[in-house]
Amino acid sequence: MITSTNITGIYIVHGIKGYEDREVQLKNIFTNQLHLPVEFVTEYHNDFENKKLINQYFDEGVASYLSKGAIYCTLVHILIYEKIVAEKHAMALVFENDVCFIGDNFIEKIQKVAKEATTLAPGFMISLENATLEFPSIYQLKKNKYLYPASKGRCAGAYLIDYAAAQIMLNHLKQKKCTTVIDWWHNEMIEQKVLKMYWAHPPLTEQGSFNGTLSSSISIRSNGNIRRIKWLCQKFYKMYILRLFKF
Repeated sequence: MITSTNITGIYIVHGIKGYEDREVQLKNIFTNQLHLPVEFVTEYHNDFENKKLINQYFDEGVASYLSKGAIYCTLVHILIYEKIVAEKHAMALVFENDVCFIGDNFIEKIQKVAKEATTLAPGFMISLENATLEFPSIYQLKKNKYLYPASKGRCAGAYLIDYAAAQIMLNHLKQKKCTTVIDWWHNEMIEQKVLKMYWAHPPLTEQGSFNGTLSSSISIRSNGNIRRIKWLCQKFYKMYILRLFKF
């Protein structure tokens, strides 16, 4: 596990079929390169069990306005929250299976993030990615500070979550069932002040389905060189130019 932190669980949101090659790649990255134990979490093989869970956690008519991929992706995130609570993880990392790490030294970076996270009030989620290409204002940045309060998430491709936040979200589902895809659901709870969001800066990961290197079951974006070039141009502009004019 990641030493000198309270991170005791690492999960990957995965699919039962169609991601065998990606699973091999991720196992190589996490096991052989990062030397981190990781658990791949999927929906159940049994359709009856899946339908039971969807009925338990989702709005009755959800299948009429969300795709099966969006529902199952969201469901797997929720199943991970169940695991975090059941296994009593103080903090856990959650990645979707198109995660791409930015640069080297992920372990060193996440240790710094986790150390600062111990100073936060319980019930937080920390976005580790740059999927929306939104960043804290350069005028907010402070030396040796890695976490910045945010009013919304940056998708759900990579985040650090504490036990309290996982429990809060499960409790919230007992009162009001989920009606949307996972990242929008997170944003709803942030707006309702059920959940506290922070952005890690600099970001530690990208989604391959955004940067053009991988595809996703719920993404309409194509992979390939054109997508990659567009992403790099947008990232450079939004990270290094646009932020000069945002306070």
